[in-house]
Amino acid sequence: MEILIFMLVMWYGGLFFQTFFLHRYSAHQSFTMSRFGEKLCYFLTWVFQGSNYLSAYGYGIMHRMHHAYADTEKDPHSPKYDDNLFAMMWRTKTTYSAITSKKMEVDKRFTDNVPEWTAFDKFARSWVSRIAWGAAYSFFFLAFATAWWQWLFLPAAFLMAPIHGAIINWFAHVYGYVNFKVGDTSKNLLPFDFLMMGE
Repeated sequence: MEILIFMLVMWYGGLFFQTFFLHRYSAHQSFTMSRFGEKLCYFLTWVFQGSNYLSAYGYGIMHRMHHAYADTEKDPHSPKYDDNLFAMMWRTKTTYSAITSKKMEVDKRFTDNVPEWTAFDKFARSWVSRIAWGAAYSFFFLAFATAWWQWLFLPAAFLMAPIHGAIINWFAHVYGYVNFKVGDTSKNLLPFDFLMMGE
């Protein structure tokens, strides 16, 4: 039971901060937040995403690029230009890493007002942080797993944010339905929407 509760908290906790902080706040600036509130969200995103931590700076810029270049060759995660899910996810990861580490030149319109906490990002994205979270998840499973099949959830714990990204950026663009024609490949997956908190 503890393992299932842990997975639900990780799934929806990580997804909440991806939606609330990374997507609505960092990328779309849908609302404002105090400096303290912003720093708290950075910390809580790290707590709930753990080994999967995503930088608000990298995510915000990449998501703005996705909207600006939707389903063109410049879109960082359109399934239209990749043969399979893994190729799209690798391209997404490569673009995100290049943006976050500032190895990629980005148009100023994508960086305006995107929150940035460089020192925290450097720590939270480090291998030290990721391995520490992975070890903590493994110890939790050692302490609370009561059946062999519960260990099947551990890889999902390690890769929670990429799994969320794959569902949203691949499955919700390749499969599903549309109520009216739009200029991109986005689709509805309403029967599964409870899994993604509306994303």
